[in-house]
Amino acid sequence: MGGTPASQGPAIVVAGLRKDYGKLHAVDGVSFQVRRGEIYALLGPNGAGKTSTVEILEGHRRRSGGEVRVLGFDPGAGDRHLRERVGIVLQSGGIDSELSVKEMVSLYAGFYARPRDVAETIEQVGLTSKRRARARTLSGGQMRRLDLALALIGDPEVLFLDEPTTGFDPNARRDAWDMIARLRRSGTTVLLTSHYLDEVQQLADRVGVMSHGHLVEESTPDALGGRDVAGTVISFRLPERLRASELPGGPWDQPTDRAGEYTMHTDEPTRVLAALTHWAVEHDLELPQLTVVRPSLEDVYLRITGQAGVGAHNGG
Repeated sequence: MGGTPASQGPAIVVAGLRKDYGKLHAVDGVSFQVRRGEIYALLGPNGAGKTSTVEILEGHRRRSGGEVRVLGFDPGAGDRHLRERVGIVLQSGGIDSELSVKEMVSLYAGFYARPRDVAETIEQVGLTSKRRARARTLSGGQMRRLDLALALIGDPEVLFLDEPTTGFDPNARRDAWDMIARLRRSGTTVLLTSHYLDEVQQLADRVGVMSHGHLVEESTPDALGGRDVAGTVISFRLPERLRASELPGGPWDQPTDRAGEYTMHTDEPTRVLAALTHWAVEHDLELPQLTVVRPSLEDVYLRITGQAGVGAHNGG
């Protein structure tokens, strides 16, 4: 992949990326692309190679092999034209604790040829009431908001978000999600890493899962690991006076103890549930703790990374 930076095409291209630390293959032949204007979540347990991959894309770490392009540039070259078009929210930033929020954001605005408005950016991240407060007085969640403001002040085309809502309370997280969704609608490309899988479900257009240096699965959040076609689990507790043999729509998996749950994995949840509820109404019964669930994103993620780890020998 050579030539001049492309004005169109994918925002991020990774092809056969490798990162070695001596004999350790932390990233081993990873390839993926991120389309312009989408949110792509890169997931993986500690040691999966995710952090090394992201740091290479940010230009903070040199690769051992393969090719990467961000907005058509090689991030390892340190080109100023690329740095002006990229925003980064790190897990921990290098903020001068004695400067106020407004002073910090104004300082960073001076690094860019066409920065966003300082006051507007501070308002967007919810720090207007803290604009005169020194950084050292901010809470953990407020510091993450300041990190986000510093990443946004350059009006980036590509935004790297590394655990962006760590330390946020539930309301602040929802506000951050709304803001990130607005950035996508305005055309900003986002590469997101997060341990909050509800955050990934809410925000990401596509998900890539890394394990032991490899990209082992890539899909939309709803289809990852076959979630869209996976069997539904119906479960409930059977009133004590009834026998399992009376249940319709079986076979049901019986509990190991008398008070346990009866469950069924089925690809026909509508039919089974209709038969079960019709039977319960006819017998004037309530079925305690009746639930109908498909595998969650967390369920599938844990299964994918667990299976990928079997027999693997790489780390990093």
